[in-house]
Amino acid sequence: MSYLKRISCRCWIGVLLAAGIATALGADSGPLRVGVAKVDITPADPTGLANLWETRFEGVHDKIYARALFFDNGATTAAVVAIDTVEFADASALVQRIAREIGIPATNIILAASHNHNAPMVSLANIGGTRKNGPGAPAFVAKVENDLLAVIRQAKANLQPVRIGVGTGTAYVNINRDQLTPAGGYKLGRNPDGPSDRTVWVVRFDTAAGEPMALFTNYAVHAVVLGSKNTQLTGDLPGATSRFVEQRYNDKVISLWTPGAGGDQNPVAMGNSPDAQKNFNLVDSLGQILGEEIVRVADNIKTAVPQGKISGTERIVTCPGKKNDPEARARGEIKFLDADPVSFRLVLLMIDRIALAAVPGEVGTRIYQRLRKESPLNQTIMVTLSNGRIGYIPDDAAYDNPTFEVNGSPLKKGCGESSIISAFLEMIGKN
Repeated sequence: MSYLKRISCRCWIGVLLAAGIATALGADSGPLRVGVAKVDITPADPTGLANLWETRFEGVHDKIYARALFFDNGATTAAVVAIDTVEFADASALVQRIAREIGIPATNIILAASHNHNAPMVSLANIGGTRKNGPGAPAFVAKVENDLLAVIRQAKANLQPVRIGVGTGTAYVNINRDQLTPAGGYKLGRNPDGPSDRTVWVVRFDTAAGEPMALFTNYAVHAVVLGSKNTQLTGDLPGATSRFVEQRYNDKVISLWTPGAGGDQNPVAMGNSPDAQKNFNLVDSLGQILGEEIVRVADNIKTAVPQGKISGTERIVTCPGKKNDPEARARGEIKFLDADPVSFRLVLLMIDRIALAAVPGEVGTRIYQRLRKESPLNQTIMVTLSNGRIGYIPDDAAYDNPTFEVNGSPLKKGCGESSIISAFLEMIGKN
């Protein structure tokens, strides 16, 4: 069933309760079991594909992967998948396929793209069709969708009793990118005085015997160490981070990297050298810095046998839309026109007392900082670029400045931030 609820930001939140949610919330559950798996999704021939800037690939520098966690408590199941790729334009059909073929409630599925700009999109084109994925896209997308089902099935086959623990650290790998120029405008650059969240989230999963088997990690940064002219397919910073962590544990641990609220965050250093190898060296260095902190946090986490709770809830948010005025842009001015309303799906997945707040967009730092402050759960983690991408979602205060994110957002001021906060607080309150 569904109903509409009016909220103060003049937006509408439609609440959709998928079949089976009530059963999942009310059913008696047993001990929590978790399985983990990793599948190589690197295209055999990347030359028909392009990065986010439509630069065609000439080869593969390092492989890209899909990593999955599967959860089962005897009453319901859930899956979280981290993918080393740019984004899904809209993953709703894929989520329904996973739900249908594997038997997971659609509200219990999170597909999180790393937003790695130097891997192909899991779609034929960027949102709105503004950027194309290359002629090899149909075959690549079909293969990756099958790979995602395969990695979830493998994780399900690896189910076992677990111990879980959560920890946080700090890594200075990101920096606010909205730089004010002397002329008074904004550009993508470095703004050390702007808001940044440098929290490193780590959820550690151990076997019943206490041996680490998987890490779920989350950090807020754009995966753009390598720029638009790079021609080698790569996992960029997320790939380098997971690779470092897994090697540190002798490849006996699978490390999932998910993006936090990094819509306004770039890496603290970016590869601008004409020497491609120096740029890849920088990727590895930043990956090691972030990876070292993940390992330090993970090694200090004390795990325990969890409660068996798994629950998923969703909300459909609809906000007034906007678009840039092309005539004003031609004059060097910024002016917005009304556009069609934009709807997007929020998912709250609760595993034990860990709240994964999944958003299909690039969220501004202050939105997550507010959610974390107002949430009654200490372990509230925002996973962005999940199950699709609608574009940038800046906080309300950011709209006072014509930043890249504000100019590129499809949402009018006054809806995105309040809708996200209200929806997640409501869903958390019912768990």
